[in-house]
Amino acid sequence: MNLSFFDQFSSPTFLGIPLILISMTFPALLLPSPGNRWITSRLSTLQLWFINLITKQLMTPIHNKGHKWALILTSLMIFLLLINLLGLLPYTFTPTTQLSMNLALAFPLWLATLLTGLRNQPSASLGHLLPEGTPTPLIPALIMIETTSLLIRPLALGVRLTANLTAGHLLIQLISTATMALSSTMPAVSMLALLVLLLLTILEVAVAMIQAYVFVLLLSLYLQENI
Repeated sequence: MNLSFFDQFSSPTFLGIPLILISMTFPALLLPSPGNRWITSRLSTLQLWFINLITKQLMTPIHNKGHKWALILTSLMIFLLLINLLGLLPYTFTPTTQLSMNLALAFPLWLATLLTGLRNQPSASLGHLLPEGTPTPLIPALIMIETTSLLIRPLALGVRLTANLTAGHLLIQLISTATMALSSTMPAVSMLALLVLLLLTILEVAVAMIQAYVFVLLLSLYLQENI
């Protein structure tokens, strides 16, 4: 029984071929395709307004030098948001519950921000490893601590996204299983569990949106530190 709860996190296959790439590319079908006109429908207008809102929220705190990252960060935000929300539909697979995928997204972008800082302002970037006014005996220990905290940033990004989405999916499956199991024996308790399930689903929609925003926001903060 315990293993069946985690079957939803295994990558689906068809004739031995993993389908995770299809589930990762499916959100692109929901985006408006370019045409000859700026505005084609109300839906495209709403999507463009939403994309513009995300871009402004991410780029406002960043220095002008970091605005060249706008396309990457906005695209990543929309990609994670659509995958997280589509994963809440029944009989779907959520690629962002896989730690390997989240680390594959977090590590290259974190490394890019770090290399940007080391190239543009090496003294300031290395200066973050040693706070000003540190007593001399504590310098080696603080350098090791700051270096460790710097290196685990991509791991923290990936684990945070994976853990929050995995926990939410498990809770939804546990409560839905309890609702179905109690429907014949204790209808009142089953209805109460159903109400909890509806509230939890609304919460998971919010978590899916917040986690996508937090993932990209932390990357933008790392970028701000290095420019």
